[in-house]
Amino acid sequence: MQILDWIVLSLTLLFIVLYGTWKTRGSENVEQYIKGGNDTKWWTIGLSVMATQASAITFLSTPGQAFHSGMGFVQFYFGLPLAMVIICLVFIPIYHKLNVYTAYEYLESRFDLKTRTLAAILFLIQRGLAAGITIFAPAIILSAVLGWDLVILNIIIGLLVIIYTVSGGTKAVSVTQKQQMAIIFSGMFIAFYLILQYLPDGITFGKALEIAGASNKMKVLDFSWDLNNRYTVWTGFLGGTFLMLSYFGTDQSQVQRYLSGKSVRESQLGLIFNGLLKVPMQFFILLVGVMVFVFYQFNASPLNFNPKAQEAVINSQYASEYKVLEERHREIEAEKKILILSGITEENKPKLQALNEEDLKLKKEAKTIIEKSDAKVETNDKDYVFIHFILNNLPKGLIGLLLAVILSAAMSSTASELNALASTTAIDLYKRNVKEEKSDQHYVKMSKWFTLGWGILAILVACVANLFDNLIQLVNIIGSIFYGNVLGIFLIAFFLKFVKSNAVFIGAVITQILIIVVWSQDWLPYLWLNALGCGLVMLLSVMIQFFVPKSSE
Repeated sequence: MQILDWIVLSLTLLFIVLYGTWKTRGSENVEQYIKGGNDTKWWTIGLSVMATQASAITFLSTPGQAFHSGMGFVQFYFGLPLAMVIICLVFIPIYHKLNVYTAYEYLESRFDLKTRTLAAILFLIQRGLAAGITIFAPAIILSAVLGWDLVILNIIIGLLVIIYTVSGGTKAVSVTQKQQMAIIFSGMFIAFYLILQYLPDGITFGKALEIAGASNKMKVLDFSWDLNNRYTVWTGFLGGTFLMLSYFGTDQSQVQRYLSGKSVRESQLGLIFNGLLKVPMQFFILLVGVMVFVFYQFNASPLNFNPKAQEAVINSQYASEYKVLEERHREIEAEKKILILSGITEENKPKLQALNEEDLKLKKEAKTIIEKSDAKVETNDKDYVFIHFILNNLPKGLIGLLLAVILSAAMSSTASELNALASTTAIDLYKRNVKEEKSDQHYVKMSKWFTLGWGILAILVACVANLFDNLIQLVNIIGSIFYGNVLGIFLIAFFLKFVKSNAVFIGAVITQILIIVVWSQDWLPYLWLNALGCGLVMLLSVMIQFFVPKSSE
């Protein structure tokens, strides 16, 4: 990090905070603060929805995912366009017709207070934890690579988000996310362009794709029914559709983005915009990772990209054993470079793939040695691949811009989460249970205090997150543990009018217990938990309604 990088990084983040605070000053009533005044245009909604989902870890992990495993991860998003259409046709008209502030308000009008409260609490649990990890995930990587203090980095990211989110509410989140997405897209396109420029003379984009294809990095579609494989066409379309329906249709952090639309049409256009752009965006980010892989076919790469892992093993009794693996890794890199420069032919493809397989085995052996040297160090280095490339290859100034991309993504996701957590707490729990009449200004004030409270809690979770093993991995699946159940409750509310409140409440409680058991026993890949949870709560609620008919109101 040079002085120019610090200037670019600081000015970018400062601009986002000051712009968001200035642009949305004076939100004095609940309508403005929580629903953004209901005047948001469709393109702002679309970018805001996209920015909420695209956290910093998206721009750190996704290129690393492609570097190690290729383009297949894009199948995870295949269900998203279908989910957007369903939400536009079913969810949005109902939410706008009832003029709700949160998705869970509707559940009380359809069922009762306890069902509304249950859904709200399930959201608060999983999203409250996720807000902390949204801060922690990039902070732990940046601290490891740059040597920054982890706690200070957590606090800085959290405070920057709190400032403008408390000040302007939903509108502050939406208007800043437009700027953040502009920074993110600019940074990723510049990085992609520079990677291609750094390839040797004669290696065009077409040849780079050929090299990646020869190394099995360009396989996009997997039609197998193997349940041990998380990313297939079927998990994307089936499990992914349920996950996306749950996330975009019932998660307040997303619902609040399109509830701010000036009309049903604006909200629908915003979601369709997101549905059309999201899959190509993820494809492009994965393609950046594949091009980083091609770049490292011609340039030296570490055996493990996590600098903390490298440091731990080099300073341990296993250093000599690790250095033997490093030496063979360098030999393989040299052999692959010669093979690739000679031209990709049908004859040398098997040789290249054999070298890749041997290198993969070396990396697994390296992880085993790292674990023996220090069991607490993260050996999975996919999150460190892209940041390693940025810091070691980009020119001055652009390093600061790409770090601004990562931190902007962290801020945009966290802002949406804090905004939604505060709105749900204020409307579904606080306002609903306050007996005496209060003014609009009172609820705006309480929403700001709730935003501050959730922000502080998120920072605390981020600061203690490194005390727990595999927490980031846990948060990647925690949404699936809750989302299917909540989606099922909403689908019952929309379509099964004969099912009443007590039946759905009991069915939801039983379903949540069963889903936690299935997850804890690792019986299914996490994406399938969404479909299972949705189907279970609907089936159980119908059965309870028939067997205990007087459970209805």
